[in-house]
Amino acid sequence: MERFFLNLKMERVWQCEYANQMEATKGVTDYIVGFYNCQRRHSTLGNLAPLDYEKQFVVKQPIEVSEIT
Repeated sequence: MERFFLNLKMERVWQCEYANQMEATKGVTDYIVGFYNCQRRHSTLGNLAPLDYEKQFVVKQPIEVSEIT
């Protein structure tokens, strides 16, 4: 978590001058939701973005229907 907050500060908070708290909140939220979690590739995930990594494990199971009516 400490590394996450350091990255947040270095890549977003310290790089921007926010006019007010609402603008700062939106900027930090955009970083967390849009950039950090979805798009950034992680070396621990084989240099894949988290969403791409999760898609590898999605397996659609067929719906089983009972023959007993």
